[in-house]
Amino acid sequence: MLVLILGLVIFLGVHSIRIFADDWRSAQIARYGERGWKGRYSIASGVGLVLIIWGYGLSRADAVQLWVPPIAARHLTGLLTAIAFVLIAASHVPNNRIKSIVGHPMLAGVMAWAVGHLLANGTLNALVLFGAFLVWSFVDFLAARARDQKAGVRYPAGGVRGNAVAIASGLAVWAVFALFLHRWLIGVQPFG
Repeated sequence: MLVLILGLVIFLGVHSIRIFADDWRSAQIARYGERGWKGRYSIASGVGLVLIIWGYGLSRADAVQLWVPPIAARHLTGLLTAIAFVLIAASHVPNNRIKSIVGHPMLAGVMAWAVGHLLANGTLNALVLFGAFLVWSFVDFLAARARDQKAGVRYPAGGVRGNAVAIASGLAVWAVFALFLHRWLIGVQPFG
């Protein structure tokens, strides 16, 4: 579990710099340049992600069961992860109304993903992993919305085409991941 926690501290710590140390972040960008900062940020994020994946795999071998999720949780998790994939797609697709309403759909998507996985998993390592991502994404979402409000940021209203692309691409990637890749990458078949 220690490797998982270390990975979470590194990965989520790096992703929390803008929330808690934005002035320091700006100073580092000025010092190293945009590319230099992004390079260091990416390396630290990559190390954290590798440790999370490795640590979660290690912790699954002797996982402590805290509760037994009900069967229906699987279906709710499927719905929440489908929503998460659409929200994440909406963060990248230009001119969609989802982004104008949510503001930061990637963070909202991470929240939906984390809640879904907390419902479907009753182990301590799952609680640590998905709980950490839920708390981080919620705090980051609030901080990002506050920054937007302070700066007077308004997202364009978007149109039907952007919405359709975000929804269709999000659901297509979700289907491929849920039906094929999840078992191959994670070792768990969500449906079936």
